[in-house]
Amino acid sequence: MRLDMKILAIDTAAAFCAACLYDSADAIVLGRETLEIGKGHAERLMGVIAAALEQSGLTYGDLDAIAVSVGPGSFTGIRIGVAAARGLALAQDIPCAGVTTLEALAFEAQNAFPGRSVLPVLDAKREEIYAALHGADGSAVLAPMVTDAKDAAAIAREHDAVLVGSAAEVVAGVADGTLDVAGGGQTADIASFAAVAAQKGFDGAKPAPLYLRGADVRPQSGFALPRKTAS
Repeated sequence: MRLDMKILAIDTAAAFCAACLYDSADAIVLGRETLEIGKGHAERLMGVIAAALEQSGLTYGDLDAIAVSVGPGSFTGIRIGVAAARGLALAQDIPCAGVTTLEALAFEAQNAFPGRSVLPVLDAKREEIYAALHGADGSAVLAPMVTDAKDAAAIAREHDAVLVGSAAEVVAGVADGTLDVAGGGQTADIASFAAVAAQKGFDGAKPAPLYLRGADVRPQSGFALPRKTAS
């Protein structure tokens, strides 16, 4: 894999709609745009990408690869980001790689706490937590999972892991404050997705959404369509 790549990174898995242009040779961001919008990623994403490209002075034709957040997070947001990334990669005939939000958060925590294992933890609602354990070398030790604060704290204690992510303080509270916390965001900085993709490499596999549980959709009760009767 080339080391001097211009990578477009996209993240729409959380409340943010973000894109950046990343130069892997110098590990620098050439342009970025981040909007906190909650919903409406489909309407804003291409404009966000265009703004990041304009800042960088690059065009779509200058891109060497695309990195995209595959979640966990918003079902709709993830689908929008992955579809856009795959479409752009196909149009430009360049590789595209998926990076989980947990991987990107672990990358940031390992920069802050070198030599330590990291347990990124995200609030999954319903008193559940998305988590994945990464070793001190950044390798995946435990794959992304759905768990709760008590079990997440037990994993962190067992591996002396640093906590990071939107559920970090909750998990640390269960452990009576005995665990280190690197940060509490719902997602990582957009540049981290590009940096992780550059480290992992682009093997040609198409990114796919990471769904750790079913969508938060409940059928309506007391509602039914009338049946047609024979005339």
